[in-house]
Amino acid sequence: MLSRITFAFCVASLLVSYPAEAAPQAVAKYKDWTVFTETVSGETLCYAATEATDKAPRSADHGDVWFYVSNWRSGKARNQPSLKVGYELRGDLPGKARVGRGSWSLFGVGREAFSSDQDDPQLVSALKKGSELRVEATSARNTRVTYHFSLSGSSSAITRAANTCS
Repeated sequence: MLSRITFAFCVASLLVSYPAEAAPQAVAKYKDWTVFTETVSGETLCYAATEATDKAPRSADHGDVWFYVSNWRSGKARNQPSLKVGYELRGDLPGKARVGRGSWSLFGVGREAFSSDQDDPQLVSALKKGSELRVEATSARNTRVTYHFSLSGSSSAITRAANTCS
């Protein structure tokens, strides 16, 4: 399995610009979550994603803020949770993902943040069972941000994304 940083750079480079034929395709919608597939360098990527329902502070320019659970058909990643924002994150100051009483560190790489490999299964399990995800992070400009994501439909969407790329 690729290291977090290697995977993050691969995904970041692929997300910079898509040729028209490589645009993500929506496969299914499950309440507040959508399942997408796309072909990247001849390989299929499947992911469940949801957009932030609340962004704080309101005065900040957050850009698009999404939470993903990604799978590569090749197995480079399986059920890998990540946060994608519209600005640079501090890489030296981990953020936090919280679902219910559970809490996991998120490590920033550019405009994305990932949990550690050993935390992925517990975080994904919590995403499937919980009702709300709260993420706290710090931008490269030292702005502390907080996001809320609905988990309504997350279990079905995460399962569908994983099955689509299995």
